[in-house]
Amino acid sequence: MNADLFAEPVEALDEGAMLLRGFALDTAPALLAAVRGIAVASPFRHLITPGGFRMSVAMTNCGAYGWVSDRSGYRYDPLDPETKHAWPPMPPEFLHLAVSAAQAAGFPDFRSDVCLVNRYEPGTRLTLHQDKDEGDFTQPIVSVSLGLPATFLWGGMGRSDKQRRIPLFHGDVVVWGGPSRLRYHGVAPLKDGSHPELGAQRINLTFRRAR
Repeated sequence: MNADLFAEPVEALDEGAMLLRGFALDTAPALLAAVRGIAVASPFRHLITPGGFRMSVAMTNCGAYGWVSDRSGYRYDPLDPETKHAWPPMPPEFLHLAVSAAQAAGFPDFRSDVCLVNRYEPGTRLTLHQDKDEGDFTQPIVSVSLGLPATFLWGGMGRSDKQRRIPLFHGDVVVWGGPSRLRYHGVAPLKDGSHPELGAQRINLTFRRAR
């Protein structure tokens, strides 16, 4: 990883939103090793939406809080509802990457207190949504792609606004905040494939400031 903006391809998606190609490549092996440790302490699970639907994406969390969903709603919780223990602590390599990516995208004061770890398999998708359960919308979102390629859906401030389809590859990082903080976004159904390190999977790390 190199925080020098001139050393890596950088694409502005909108005001306050940037795509950093390959930003996490150097640290990807350490990130994946940390994910495996997190999953031992707090296993991946398929959450239930308030409407009673099972999410196709499997997920877990690390940090001071974890994002959870059930019939009572979406929220951040300091305890894993399955293990009844605190979520695994944020690994140092996670924190370093999140801070470095945010700085490269123009957000020098970002300090993440939660990381959502999502596991995608072929056919899995994430419908358009806003990240709006956080307490401070001045803090950006940092999203890291590992494993199989995915198509990131980048929308507008309304759910029906036109979307861009942006290919994401292993090591790519997307950061959005400021005027773009509440833009709708999602992931198209993951295509079949095999990645040298993850096989038929994609792991997404989403860093946020919950409180």
